[in-house]
Parts: sequence; C-alpha cells; structure tokens
Amino acid sequence: MSARPAMLVTGGAKRLGAAIARAFGAAGWHVMIHYGRSRAQAEALAAELPSAEIVACELDDWNEGPAMVEALAARLEDWRVMVNCAGVFNLDTAQALAPAVFESAMRVNAATPARIGQAFLAHARASGGRRLIHVTDQKLRNPNPDFFSYTMSKHALAATIPMLSMARADPRDRVYGIAPGAILASHDQTEAETEVSHRMNLLRRKTLPQDIAGTALFLAQGWLASGETVYVDSGQHLLSQPRDVLFLARQDAE
Repeated sequence: MSARPAMLVTGGAKRLGAAIARAFGAAGWHVMIHYGRSRAQAEALAAELPSAEIVACELDDWNEGPAMVEALAARLEDWRVMVNCAGVFNLDTAQALAPAVFESAMRVNAATPARIGQAFLAHARASGGRRLIHVTDQKLRNPNPDFFSYTMSKHALAATIPMLSMARADPRDRVYGIAPGAILASHDQTEAETEVSHRMNLLRRKTLPQDIAGTALFLAQGWLASGETVYVDSGQHLLSQPRDVLFLARQDAE
C-alpha cells in the first residue's frame, strides 16, 4: 500500500463509482471505496482490486464526511485524488419542488461533497499536488424541468469547482469537474429503455462508465488547468432537450 498513490471515490461500491475504482486499481493505485449502505458490494469490489480498502460514512450527515477525510489524511502519506461520485437522483419537477427531495439532494449532492473536498484540500498529504474531482451532470448545459432538485444540486456543486480552485493554498493542486451524460439505467428505467434514451445525443452512441473512469484517470495527472469541467456525454450537452431523456424515449415509444 505504501508504494502506491492513494485515491478515494465516494459511492465507489456501485455504478460509476465502481467503474472509477476499477480503473484506478488497474492503473496501480491504492483505492479507497466509500460506501453508505452497500457494504457487501464494497467488500466484493475491494477483493477484486490489487490494493483496496473500504470506508463508510453517511453523506447525509453534516459531520461524518469531513471526519472520515481527516482520519484518512492522518494515516495516508500520498493521498493524491478524491472523486466525489456518490449522489441521489430522485424525481421532482419545476412545477412542484418536493422539500424532502430538495433537502436530500442539496446535502448529499452539493454540501457534503463541498465539505469533504475542503477537508481533503486542507489535510491530505500528496506528492506533486492533490486532485479533487466532482462528478456533476451534462444538465449543467442542457437543463430540463425534470429532476428539479437534483439539477439544482448539481448546479450548486459545479459552482464550487472554480471557487475551490481559486482558494487553493498549493498551486500544484487541481479542482476539476466531470459532467456525464446518460450512462446507466436510472430512476425506474429498464435496461432496454436505456438503449433508446441513452443514444439521444449528437453521436447517437451510449456513453460508457469506462469513458468516465478514463477521464478521471486523465484528470488525476493534473495536465488540465484547475477549475475546468470536462463533458463526457457523446455531445448530449450540445442539444436542447425539453424533458429528461428517460421521458423523451417513452414519449417516442407511445
């Protein structure tokens, strides 16, 4: 473990987080897999990787995330990368904001990633600078009225990227965003529905989890200017879509 640079991915037990964990593991990193309620999946994934451990905390709690980061920073000698990938994706709309959905989205998708990012930049030790990477969404450029609170929370998280970048104490540090398009089945989608809805982009192709993972690995090298966001969505953010693609595909099928 000591010879490997370390990285942490929140929500790393499943979905995009697991793809990111596997990519870093294959590239020779020590991977810390954060989980909330998916301990079995986290343990199984860690067992697949050459060097990995699991860490737990509740991202809806105001203090658990920063405490987790500070504890890890105290014992890791070369913790270079944190990827904030965990999130909640629940439905409300521009016609009717659901307070409980809003409060959860803003805490888990925006406030906690910002706070643990601040803790990482304040406490982690790394050779050659640290990389804080927030996973946002192509809805930043291509919004629609569905998943209203979720979209608000991703806009809030995206706003922290240039601000945290400007506040860097170490010029070697980098703060980045990755804005994915539709990739995996979400909400109440079937896998068959994703084959239609996830091709609603300029390239008419599905964006793969490996595309996001590869982008995270590239950003970990720190070549891109700090404060930037990379859109990985097969051009979806360049379109104008009046509803979430989940619903557009169902409308076309009717």
